[in-house]
Amino acid sequence: MAREILPIAPGSLVRAYAGGLLKLHRRALGKVVALHGLAAVAGLVAPRLLGDLIDTVTSGGRTGHVDRLALGIVASVVAHSVIIRFAVYASSRFGEQMLADVREEFVGRVLNVPLSTVEKAGTGDLMTRASRDVGSLNHSVRNGVPELFVAAVTAVLSAIALVLNSPLLALPCLAGAPLLIWISRWYLGRATPGYLRENAAYADVTDSLAETVEGARTSEAFGYAERRNADIRARIGGSYAAERFTLGLRTVLFPVIDMGFTISVTATLILGGVFYFQGWATLGQMVAATVYVQQMVRPIERMLEWLDELQVGMAALARLVGVGLAADESGDPSLRPRGAELVASGVEYAYVPGRPVLHGIDLTLRPGERLAMVGPSGAGKSTLGRLLAGIHPPTAGSVTVGGVDMARLPLDRRRSEVALVTQEHHVFLGTLRDNLLLAKPDATDDELWHALASVDLRDWVEELADGLDTRVGSGGFAVPPAQAQQLALARLVLADPHTLVLDEATSLIDPRAARHLERSLAAVLAGRTVVAIAHRLFSAHDADRVAVVEDGRIAELGSHDELVAAGGSYAALWRSWQA
Repeated sequence: MAREILPIAPGSLVRAYAGGLLKLHRRALGKVVALHGLAAVAGLVAPRLLGDLIDTVTSGGRTGHVDRLALGIVASVVAHSVIIRFAVYASSRFGEQMLADVREEFVGRVLNVPLSTVEKAGTGDLMTRASRDVGSLNHSVRNGVPELFVAAVTAVLSAIALVLNSPLLALPCLAGAPLLIWISRWYLGRATPGYLRENAAYADVTDSLAETVEGARTSEAFGYAERRNADIRARIGGSYAAERFTLGLRTVLFPVIDMGFTISVTATLILGGVFYFQGWATLGQMVAATVYVQQMVRPIERMLEWLDELQVGMAALARLVGVGLAADESGDPSLRPRGAELVASGVEYAYVPGRPVLHGIDLTLRPGERLAMVGPSGAGKSTLGRLLAGIHPPTAGSVTVGGVDMARLPLDRRRSEVALVTQEHHVFLGTLRDNLLLAKPDATDDELWHALASVDLRDWVEELADGLDTRVGSGGFAVPPAQAQQLALARLVLADPHTLVLDEATSLIDPRAARHLERSLAAVLAGRTVVAIAHRLFSAHDADRVAVVEDGRIAELGSHDELVAAGGSYAALWRSWQA
């Protein structure tokens, strides 16, 4: 089965987004263009003065006039150097501001993408967009966009100066234009699709490598090493073919560009010489025209060189903007659950069409109830927990909260009603305070300490030298796995949803500490609904009810004592655990 990838924005949407971004920073862009325009004007003065100098010398002009022209050339060069310094600084600042906006919006889009969508696409696609595509856009935005505008301004001003110098001498530079126009049209029709294929192929490679590394031991145990190697080789081959295609485009583009410019310069020199001997232009005008053509060729050449880079950037931007198309915006903001009752009715779910892993689940969770979900690995406990938390919409049936279909609620509303914490956890770069404030940005220190105390983490934090201000994450203090899980649970306490789905949330903590932690959570979360998915049966012993999940169905449902007395699957599990 081919893996789904996250959406890619169409060209019209990418152009609209880029236009909106430029409009947002139009003042900074105007400053960049103005400064580079001034620098271009200062640079264009020197060729004209050089032409006048040559004509003055050849006509036997006064030495004083020659000196003034030479000083003017020097002043023009100095002024150009000074202005270009400020122009480059303004360009870099403009690029950084645009890039910062793109990065922040990308993070916002990623956070609005449903977890189920990310899982279907695979981590490789999202990782590639967050790393390779952002890096490609980084180069294009920082340098390409300013360079493009600057080159356009410089080329236009050079063309104007060329015409003012001598309209007749401006004509030969057009000799290479048909070739440049043709190669640009040929390239643009192929480049964007090619770079999109290249980025998608690279995402496939990243995805395969990640899966191979994560499942290395399993692959070795079942003798799948060669199969994994073959998969990686095939994906690298696809990436190689995609990159070879875009490289082929460049090997045609740049030589043809150079040929077109050579034709223009050569035509200006040859025809300029003819015009001079015919008396239609002076020697100074011919020299000035040649220099202007050279000055005009360079920015046009830069524009066409950046055309390639901008195609890479536009392809990257299409993938970054496309993430927003996967955002969950299907909910109705006007819907408000009436109460906290969570009900699953006739729920079925299939990761692959036609192969359901859950079958006809009916379950009603009363507000404030604690339900333990137990059963063998692969029975469907985690999948059911994700459906109850609104991570996945059911394939059939419905999950409602307060009488409202969970799938119809906006994503932020779903997260405020039911929260899921899994055995996976993450410590974000920053301080411990920053990590906690993710759940409740306006929380006071007293609330933070209370949340830490609720999960038995306060004493540990107080023993740290900087307490809540301790820097953690990459390059900071390494938080042990057990404390990292407790930190994640503290965030849940701060978020304060009325229903919690804990999927092996205490799996990495010492069993005695885990039991104490769950008792602490029970006291703190009194009146809230808790669904605990675990293999350790002390969770079930303390719960109000126990659901035994087998083969995608709820095989048994009742209190601990009722299920033990019934002598079914749960009773057998309890006896095994007690032994």
